Amino acid sequence: MTSAGRFAPSPSGQLHVGNLRTAILAWMFAWSTGRQFLVRVENLDRARAGAEEEQLRDLAAIGVRWDGAVVRQTEREPIYADAIARLTAAGLTYECFCTRREIQEAPSAPHAPQGAYPGTCRYLSPAEVEFRRSSRPAAIRLRAWTDEWTVKDTLHGSYTGIVDDFVLRRNDGVTAYNLAVVVDDAAQGIDQVVRGDDLLPSTPRQAYLASLLEMPVPEYAHVPLVVNSDGIRLAKRDGAVTLNDLAQKGIPAETVRDMLLESLGLPAGPLDQALVVFNPMNLPREPWIWPVR
Repeated sequence: MTSAGRFAPSPSGQLHVGNLRTAILAWMFAWSTGRQFLVRVENLDRARAGAEEEQLRDLAAIGVRWDGAVVRQTEREPIYADAIARLTAAGLTYECFCTRREIQEAPSAPHAPQGAYPGTCRYLSPAEVEFRRSSRPAAIRLRAWTDEWTVKDTLHGSYTGIVDDFVLRRNDGVTAYNLAVVVDDAAQGIDQVVRGDDLLPSTPRQAYLASLLEMPVPEYAHVPLVVNSDGIRLAKRDGAVTLNDLAQKGIPAETVRDMLLESLGLPAGPLDQALVVFNPMNLPREPWIWPVR
């Protein structure tokens, strides 16, 4: 299978400039290492009508091109179900009936972050499971046998993070992100994952799950975000942050592309031109403050 990198947006709305900057970086990382570059639409949840088409149009407008057909997660439920069945057969899952509020209010294990699952349903007896099924549908959780895992990241080095009994399938039947992303990356031959550094804390969970499923762990590079003037991750509420918004201000897609490249210390112009001098070790390590309102 050909090795590849990818960009995997959720079609909940138009991409903002932070998403586009990460897409450019994912494209640069893949092409500079001789990999294919794939686009996957992570539409298991929060999909908005027309958003996928808008996102693909905006990627093309800044010069990001991809190999092959776009893959959508909603077309891949059978492979998620197969992965969960394999874990269940190995005794690595259990049913969970907890609400979010119950998890937030439960005492956490020492050193575990707020919201880490405390294991409430892990040791329920078969009779207790049967009783709880009568009043609430169950989520499926991983039965983890470690509380931390270490990954290597191109920009962050060795990173050790918490692993808890995280959800594999929600109680509404939707596959959870942490399982879907691991299965999708392995199925597509994606061995390089470039994404925002806000996702670094969840990466040890995903790498641990990949090891349980005997799937390869990708190379990771978690890149700095674009933030607003308050240092908060950029969002639609921050004004002109999408290509459509900026076009209405008279700023074309090519100018936005050049701004993003220059923020990375790369020359303005077509992406192929910037690719010639791209070196991950020269990338800024701090968030970039978006200058347009």
